[in-house]
Amino acid sequence: MRTSNNQITKKDLMSIYIRSLSLEYSWNYERQQHMGYCFAMLPAIRRIYEKKEAQIEAARRHMEFFNTTPYVSTAIMGISTAMEESNADNTDFDTSSINSVKVALMGPLAGIGDSMFWGTLRVIATGIGTSLALNGNILGPILFWLIYNIPAYLVRYWCLKFGYGFGTSFLNRIEESGLMPKLTYGAAVIGLMVIGAMIPNMINIQIAGSLGTGESATAVQAILDGIMPSLLPLLMTLGVYGLLQKKVKVSWVLVILTSLGIIGALFGMFVV
Repeated sequence: MRTSNNQITKKDLMSIYIRSLSLEYSWNYERQQHMGYCFAMLPAIRRIYEKKEAQIEAARRHMEFFNTTPYVSTAIMGISTAMEESNADNTDFDTSSINSVKVALMGPLAGIGDSMFWGTLRVIATGIGTSLALNGNILGPILFWLIYNIPAYLVRYWCLKFGYGFGTSFLNRIEESGLMPKLTYGAAVIGLMVIGAMIPNMINIQIAGSLGTGESATAVQAILDGIMPSLLPLLMTLGVYGLLQKKVKVSWVLVILTSLGIIGALFGMFVV
């Protein structure tokens, strides 16, 4: 059990909040926001765990793939902090559930965050700011900055407090009721569903050419879609996964994919 010195404080939450502002500074194509997420979680990790080995293990947990709208990402950080606390208090806590919950939440929250900020608030701020700026009013860019950023920063902080408070009370209730194994299993299933749904949305491969001549010609891509929609993106994902399982370096995987794309486009195999 942790001592009073290991309890999360308001100062720790504020440190997480400030660090969350750099979530996308180290964005990359392999794991996207993972380094920014881990960086934001470090104050909580250092507070919760006394042993260096436990801190390193927790930091590694948060270096897995992560990507969501930055303004609502703090809700997941708050829940992760509560789950790390629960892990420190319970020796039989399933640490894999921490990443399972992250994966399960990042998709739905990204949909909410994108619609709220990119699709709504940004459009409103741009409309007001642009109309004033076109008339030579200096308030145009100022109002754009204020209308967009004030709600963004407030929502980011509110999400962190809500996520941490919700995670703490929720985890206490499910631990008392013995539902933790079911929660872990359900979160893992939802996480896999989210990742599976990302494949056709993020990967686009279309084969060029057709079979037959004249009006009876059938596009090869149409035949593949008839067998299974998004079959090629799925096969490519499984191929990349197989290479990674065989310990092929990510840099070599990128070289292979880039080479296939160039060769395929050069010889007219793919629709460009």
